[in-house]
Amino acid sequence: MSQSTPILSISLSLLLSIPSLAGPLIESGAELELISADFTLADGPSWNGSTLYIPDVKGEKLYQYNPKTEKLTVVLPEAGRISASFYNNGRLYLSENTKSRISWLDSENNIEAIAGQDPDAKNPARPNDLVADDQGGIYYTLTRQGQVIYINPEGQQTVAANGISGPNGLILSPDQQTLYVSSTGTKKIWSFYLVAPGKTKPGIHFASMDSGPDKGPDGMCIDRAGNVYCAGAKHVWIWSPSGELLEKIETPERPINCAFGDSDMRSLYITGFSGLHRIRMNAYGVAQNPAPIDSLQKKGPRPTTEIPGTLDSHLNVVYGQDGDRKLLCDIFRPKGTSEKLPAILIVHGGGWLNGSKNKFRALALELASRGFVTVAVEYRLGHEAKFPAGIQDCNAATAFVKANAIRFGIDPKRIGAIGGSAGGHLVGLMATGWENSGTQRNVGLEPNASRLDVAIVMGGPMQITTGSVAERSRDPKSGSNSNVWLAATIDENPELYALADAHIQIDKNDPPIYFLEGEHDNPEGNRLSIDALKNHGVATGLYVYKDGQHGCWNLHPWFNDMVDDMVTIFEKNL
Repeated sequence: MSQSTPILSISLSLLLSIPSLAGPLIESGAELELISADFTLADGPSWNGSTLYIPDVKGEKLYQYNPKTEKLTVVLPEAGRISASFYNNGRLYLSENTKSRISWLDSENNIEAIAGQDPDAKNPARPNDLVADDQGGIYYTLTRQGQVIYINPEGQQTVAANGISGPNGLILSPDQQTLYVSSTGTKKIWSFYLVAPGKTKPGIHFASMDSGPDKGPDGMCIDRAGNVYCAGAKHVWIWSPSGELLEKIETPERPINCAFGDSDMRSLYITGFSGLHRIRMNAYGVAQNPAPIDSLQKKGPRPTTEIPGTLDSHLNVVYGQDGDRKLLCDIFRPKGTSEKLPAILIVHGGGWLNGSKNKFRALALELASRGFVTVAVEYRLGHEAKFPAGIQDCNAATAFVKANAIRFGIDPKRIGAIGGSAGGHLVGLMATGWENSGTQRNVGLEPNASRLDVAIVMGGPMQITTGSVAERSRDPKSGSNSNVWLAATIDENPELYALADAHIQIDKNDPPIYFLEGEHDNPEGNRLSIDALKNHGVATGLYVYKDGQHGCWNLHPWFNDMVDDMVTIFEKNL
């Protein structure tokens, strides 16, 4: 490995000194910001990818807040008493308390009932809070009845949990295996393991929220790490997945509910008696599942995220764990074949600080439809955990795919990867740094456990110690992402940057690496790596797409042509 000796010699000592976590959950210097007090009582908010919905349960209105324009507008002036909202699967789900039903908001801003009790009954059951899973199922609480009800995707209702004293807020864990329910009557949070959608094991006492004689827990949300957030009498309380109290955020008056939002999903919005507030976090909210049917997808140049009936999908599969932090992936496989298929790991971009495994859903579906098992990988982003956590996660995903090849019908000797932007860099580093113990979480793994058989880099920098990344690192005005991700500038920690540099780790043992670039991105930026790969006898190549810019791989008209080339590369090398 060119320059491998100094890199390998520093990697183990670096692991002892690199902080894996980014620091406290609340961003340094962040304060609770009042967005608006123009509510009678702001309740369960939800983020749809660009704006925040906020029901005013007592004012009987539905509001929408746009953080880019900082404007708060009324979506429905006569909405009735909506006690909660939840956005997922391309839909805004609503809990209509006084109408005793669960509904959703259609594209024309009309409320369409999907299930519920008879509002004309003598004692109608009034839903309180709700959450929608990635399969289209909905859970909601009936506070007076002490129940959690589940609505399956076909609209059938069953009791998911019973005998809870005053169930109020509820939320699903990121892997959707645990349902958390707040019990106002006992001031406790309960966790219910889901043996199947809508079917729970007996509840387990997860945490207590005791603020003296004041009222108990209310609405809830969760972050990508699985930390549980719950509004209480005076604070929003935050617990780790194992139930350790991590933080309490004080609010001016009683908080009612909370949700993550903004483009990077790092703003915690809090609703309550004092209106709508926001505070910046080092944690990330859980990204919404993309629209599973084309009619719910926003029209535009992005390819469809509809899951075709020809594919089997396994969403939110746990591929690894670091402490109580579970790491997830989505797996798609063609139906109707028992043949062992090659697998493609798909690594999203976002400057190492943003993005989610859902970002490349369309690409994962299209490649799976072309005869591959695709694995869209989540990895820890820079405000949650510092390098090398992210690359360790990606390498762990490769090892997981090989170890679980029989389970998912995969040929473990045919494993490829593709990534775009920061994901492209990570795939490049997976391909060239696979021998480096500093980028592996478990250094006791069999050496080839995370080795790829072919890699495709799209718009990702192979060079970190030189080139544009290094230049921005040295510029105090650049807002360098690498300085956040690596918790240092290149001059402060050149050895750490070397560990993250895919280019200088190229050697003859690396798998084939190909580069796909938009014409107006930076195709020639790959020239040094292409020359180095050729010098070591490693197959490589550059594909350039006319008029394409950064991110063109996720847009029409480039998407189909780029997928055709990806398939050609993978079939040739797998």
